[in-house]
Amino acid sequence: MPVRPVAKRYSGWHSLAAVLVLSLLALTSRVAGAQTALSAALSDYLQTQTAGLPGTVSVQIGRLDRHARLTACDAFEPFVPPGSRLWGNTTVGVRCLGPGRWTVYVPVQIRIAGSYLVAARQLGPGQQIGVADLLPQSGDLGALPASVLTDPAQAIGKTTRQGIAAGQPLRSELLSAAWVVQQGQSVKLLSSGAGFSVSNEGKALNNAGEGQVAQVRTASGQVVSGIARRGGIVEVSY
Repeated sequence: MPVRPVAKRYSGWHSLAAVLVLSLLALTSRVAGAQTALSAALSDYLQTQTAGLPGTVSVQIGRLDRHARLTACDAFEPFVPPGSRLWGNTTVGVRCLGPGRWTVYVPVQIRIAGSYLVAARQLGPGQQIGVADLLPQSGDLGALPASVLTDPAQAIGKTTRQGIAAGQPLRSELLSAAWVVQQGQSVKLLSSGAGFSVSNEGKALNNAGEGQVAQVRTASGQVVSGIARRGGIVEVSY
């Protein structure tokens, strides 16, 4: 009778299926455990690294790639990949330091509720920024360039590199340091070298910020170049 062998065959298949299911469940459990530990390590890292950002920070960690094969890991090392920064929509890497060795990249959204500065009115090129030119706005700084200005001290006294429309967010690259030497200004020329130091007067031939090159015409008509300093001083080294 063929009945008994068939029953044995089915019994063998059931045992194999049970082993496969248990193995799959164990693997799924290990992967889930690795992902949970990874998320906790990444959350701690982001909390520490964003503590100094201006405003109230909230972080949303995206899903891992469902195809990522994560083995058990005892130690994680989150890091910011080259070219990325912890601002707005970004990506953070996580390395497993052992016993397995792998790296995954996790999408992260960093929202920063805070105040930033916009132009209170139309500003022309080369215009010096004053208090009346600034207007605070509230919003998500993470949705703006990281160079957006948040403190009036970052803008007051500086000059615009180009025209800025009313209501436009102010960014550091739109402004330059205030002139410490202005064209036509009488300046003190400090010349120094090995064993000597000379001071005389001259007229600045261009505008220059702190540390920038300024050209000066002396009383004798000679034109020299030096480094502009505060207080209308131009330093020349020989």
